[in-house]
Parts: sequence; C-alpha cells; structure tokens
Amino acid sequence: MKSIIYDGSALAEDERIALRAGGLNLLFEAGTLRYIRSGNVELIRQIYAAVRDQNWGTVPGELVIKDMQVEADSFRIVFEMTHADLFRWTGTITGDKNSTVTFDFDGIALRDFWRNRVGFCVLHPMEAAGKPCKIEHADGTITEAEFPESIQPHQPFFNIRSITHEASPHVRARVVMEGDIFEMEDQRNWTDASFKTYCTPLAQAYPAEVKAGDRVQQTITVSLVDDIISSDADEGDNTPVITLLQETVSIPAIGLSMASHDEPLTSRQIAHLRQLNLAHLRVDVQFDQSQAKEHFLNAAQTSVQIDVPLEIAIFASDDAESELKTLAGLLDELHPLIARFAVFHQSQKTTPASLSEVAQKILARFNAPIGGGTDAFFTELNRERPPLASLDFVTYSLNPQVHAFDNASLVETLAAQAATVQSVQAFSDGKSVHISPVTFKMRWNPNATAPDPEPAPDQLPAQVDGRQSSLFGAAWTMGSIKQLAESGTAAITYYETTDWLGVMAGENGSRLPDQFHDIPASVYPVWHVFKQVGDFAGAGEIVRTISSQPLMVESLALRSDDGLCILVSNFTAQTQSVRLRNVPSGNAQLHVLDEHHASLALSDPDAFLHSAGQIIDRSGDALVNDLVIELPPYAVAALSWQGMENS
Repeated sequence: MKSIIYDGSALAEDERIALRAGGLNLLFEAGTLRYIRSGNVELIRQIYAAVRDQNWGTVPGELVIKDMQVEADSFRIVFEMTHADLFRWTGTITGDKNSTVTFDFDGIALRDFWRNRVGFCVLHPMEAAGKPCKIEHADGTITEAEFPESIQPHQPFFNIRSITHEASPHVRARVVMEGDIFEMEDQRNWTDASFKTYCTPLAQAYPAEVKAGDRVQQTITVSLVDDIISSDADEGDNTPVITLLQETVSIPAIGLSMASHDEPLTSRQIAHLRQLNLAHLRVDVQFDQSQAKEHFLNAAQTSVQIDVPLEIAIFASDDAESELKTLAGLLDELHPLIARFAVFHQSQKTTPASLSEVAQKILARFNAPIGGGTDAFFTELNRERPPLASLDFVTYSLNPQVHAFDNASLVETLAAQAATVQSVQAFSDGKSVHISPVTFKMRWNPNATAPDPEPAPDQLPAQVDGRQSSLFGAAWTMGSIKQLAESGTAAITYYETTDWLGVMAGENGSRLPDQFHDIPASVYPVWHVFKQVGDFAGAGEIVRTISSQPLMVESLALRSDDGLCILVSNFTAQTQSVRLRNVPSGNAQLHVLDEHHASLALSDPDAFLHSAGQIIDRSGDALVNDLVIELPPYAVAALSWQGMENS
C-alpha cells in the first residue's frame, strides 16, 4: 500500500477543504482551521480545540461531519468530535463575505476525568516575531506590544480577550476569544513554529477534575481589521522554487545513538553504518540502572566496529564524584575513542554548576570536550540556563511531537529548530551548540504528573513512530539537517542505529508489522539521507538554499572539490514540479528515492546507489542556471554535478 511507504500509515491523509470568507482563504482539516491568509499573507497558522489529560497527553478525537455548505466566498460547517469516552463537542464554523470567520465550541464531559486543558488554541505563525500587536484584556485595558523576537521562556501575554496584529505593512487581523481566560506561550520552545494562545491560565491549579455532564462553551472570531488591497495580498505563483545562494556553512558532526535494545550488530549492519561516515555514537550512562555497565561495554564495542568515537551522555546523582570516578576507571580500562562528554543530573532538568565542575575535575584528562544543558526540551534550557563557565558546549534534545502529530505540523517544526539554535547562540557566550538527540517522538516526558501506562502487547511503545521507516521520515530528516546546519549547530545526534528507533531494520523485521512496516534486513529511507551527507563530511561544506514554499518542498546543498549535490524533499502527498535556480549549467545526474525505487533502495542500497540514475541534458535549456524536476509524493531527490569547480 502506497501510504505505508509514504508515511508509515495505512490510513489516507485527512482531506483538506479549501474555503473562502470574503478576503480570507483557509483550509478545513480534521476539525481544525489551518493557514488563514489574506492573499499570500498568513494571519493565523491554526485554530483547533484540544483535550489534554493530566500528563499533557493529547486525547485523539473522532470526527463526524454533520453539515457542510461551501459557497464561493462563504461557508458553514458543523461537526461532532468525540475524545474516547471522556468528552464530546460540537464545532460550528462559519465564514462570511465580510472577511470574518467564527468557530464555536460546545462540549460536554462524558464521565469524570482529570484534565490539564479542554478547549481552544489559536496559533499565530512564528513569522509574527517582532511585529506589532495590540492585546485587549478581559477588563477592557489595552497593551501595545510586539510579538517577541527571541524565544521567550515564559508567557509573553496574559489575560487575553483579543489580539490585533500586523501581519504585513498592509494587512492587519483581529482574533477575539470568548468563554475562558486566555494567555499566550512561545511555542518555539518546543519547536512548534507558532505563538499559541490557549484557554485556562497555567496559574490555575492542574490537573483539574472534570465531572460528567460539565459543559465547556467557547468562541473564536477572526476578522480583517482593514479592507486593504495591496501587492502583499496577491495570490501569485505557488510553484515551489529552490534558489542556490553563495553563502556556505560547515557540515556539523552528525552521529547516531546506540540502539536501546543492545542486540549485537550483524556484519551487514556494521557495513551499512560504516558507509554513513558518522562522526560519533551516543551512549547513555545511567548509573542507577542494573545493566548500565553492560550497555556501555556494548557501545564501546560498537564504536570500534563502526569506527566512530563515543559521545558519552552521563546521568549522575548527588553522588556524582564517586560515579564519575567509576566511569573514568572503566575508560582507562577500555581506552575507547571519545568525541565528547555531556553531563546531566538525573533529577534536575538542566546541568547544575556543581556537577559540571566535578566532571571537569575528573574527566578533563581524557582530552574531550565536556558539555551540558538538558536531555529534555529546549524549553528547560531556556528557562534554567546552565553554568556556562564550566562547560565547553551547550546541548539539548529535540522532537517535533510535543503538541501536534500530523505530517504538516511536523514539517512546520523544521524552521523552529533553527530558531532554538539562534536563541542558544544569543545566551551561550560563544559556546558551540550541540543537539542530542533528535527523535521523531518524545523519549520521556519531563512534565508528566503521573507515569505513562505500559503499552499493550499489540501496541507500539510510546517512543516509536511508524514514520521512522518511511519516505516522509527521510524527507523530514533532510529538512532538519538543513535547518540545524545552516543555523550553525556544531554537532547533531539523530535516532538510534537499528530497529524501531533506528536507520535500518533488524534481521527479522518489525515485531508488529501491522503498525510498523519494514523489510527484514533492510535500511530505512532515512539511511540514504545520512549517506548523502556523510559522503561530504570532512571535505565538504553546505551551500545555503532558500525554498519559496518550505512547507511543501525543501533542499540541502552539499559541495566539495569533487562536485555538488542538491537534495530536494517533497513533504506532500502530491507530485510537485520544482524549479531550481542558480544551479550549474552542465548536465546533472538525478537519483529519486520514491515509492517506485524504494524496494531496491531499501533491500539493496548499494545497487541503488550505483545505479546510473537519470542524466538530465541541460544543453537545450533556455535558462541555463534554472532546472525543473518532478518530485513524486514524499520523494527525496539527489541532483549531482561532478567535477565542477568549488566556486
């Protein structure tokens, strides 16, 4: 089934319905409104209603459309959403010819439960940063302000009734929120590309009990403040354009994490990992775990097998000095190659000064950088800065699924990854930024108020995402490398080596093939992304590129004395015609990893890599520095020019 290789799911994507309300364009998708625009100017990224449990987990909803009437410049949609056996609500969305959209929420609790939030969230796009806004509070007072430029660790605005903001010099929009008290948080903290205005202030105690029969009623209204016509509002040509720039940046040190299952690598897996030209292998040292020494020994052996140094992530207790001395003794015995140490306290969200100072005293003799920060979200680092004086680098982890889980939302997080790096650079006194690890889902929840239940035998663990083995997973990873590298990240750790969280399958394939699809003894599509980047590691550089439609198509350009390779990813389920500008005029070789080539690329990656590909003859091009390619759904294409001068 195509959708399996596309994004790991056997389910079709939710239908998107294009709507218009006077001068506003928007999309309806799965009970939410997305991308409310005036022409090409985005006003609101999304409006949705959420049911969040006592661990901040999002309870999925089941949608039933009750009525839909869509006209040329107006609409009315009525639907019902049921969240398990907890809560049911009716949504009524209307758009009128006067450029106003109204979203009503009317819900009832089906039984007693504990919630952290029930109701609306409104997302302003992260591009609003630095732009003026006017906040009307519940008491009628007005605050004139700007959306924050740097990522704010805490809420920038409280007690909100409405927000009027300048989306461009010619376009202003107003959002009115009714039915609860609303406040805003900077969602770039979690790599969501938005400012979220949500209901129920965090200052109110949570979790809060909801009783069966309790009702929640809220309304969001979006309108254009002024009926302004300008060039900003022109629809224009939405064909994706990739432009190659002159500016270059270094390729970061890219590595993988040691597989958590601790199964030994096969000779085939060793060979495939060595092909990636990795910079390091991360191993977590948890002193309070019974198998900690065995896990470290396995990692040390694996680092020798794939010929990469270790990135040693240390999770110490209050007895850190004794624990670090034990580790130092083990290192003296094994003599592994060490890329760096990252030190964390197992019960604190960021590295305390006392721990980093002890680590410097005990581990400095191994002549490897010693860094710290957080093993949790960037949020924790932003709210509780680490002791920079005793650290050689600053580190934190990333995942794109704290608040939203659909493909489009994951793509939106890519630009926000770069924003986190830039924020760290602003407060880190020149220390290098390392991100470790990047994963598709949360490895653990630093804000949980109760333990997560164990998965049923027929369910995937909470950390596993079927997109790991999909084309979308490869496309998203390429976008992540691009954003983090071009923002100046020095080192990045991704995923694990093998199995559900890795870059290749186990010898026997998935243990739950209906929920996680792979081919036994194969590589995943993402392996090919790391292979392309690894081919340039040590002797190449990244050339900056710009995408005119970064939520649809993105690119990563790699250059060395031997040539240029531009990776281009399609994030959508539709074939995209993509124009590349400022590319070399000579003939190009094109390899496309898509549904048609996936079988060979995954089961026999060497055969795919050595296949001839398609030679694109440029001799007849009218625009010698422009090139147009067709990208199938979720495809990753590699365009190569060999033997060109590095200029």
